[in-house]
Amino acid sequence: MARREKRMLAAAAAVIVAVFAAVGIYAAVRPGSYGPSHDGCVTVQMPSSTGGALLHDCGAAARAMCRNAFANTGKLSLLTRPQCRLAGLGPPH
Repeated sequence: MARREKRMLAAAAAVIVAVFAAVGIYAAVRPGSYGPSHDGCVTVQMPSSTGGALLHDCGAAARAMCRNAFANTGKLSLLTRPQCRLAGLGPPH
C-alpha cells in the first residue's frame, strides 16, 4: 500500500470515529422530547451500548419508578434518585 493510500485510509477512519463519537455524545446529553423531570414526571438519561437511553414516566408509573430507585442501590437507581427529587417524588437529601 502506498503512503498516500495509507493516509487516505487513516483519514477516513478518523472521520468515521468522529461521527460515531458525535452521535454518542449527542444521544447521551440531549434532553429528548420529554424535557427535564418536574411535577410528577421523571425523565432519566442513562448511558447504554447504543449511546444513551431515555426513561420517562408520569403519575403512578413514576411513583413506582422512584420507590424502586430509593429501595435499590444499582447504577440505574443512583441515576434515577436525583430526577425523582426534581419531580417531587422522593425524599430530600
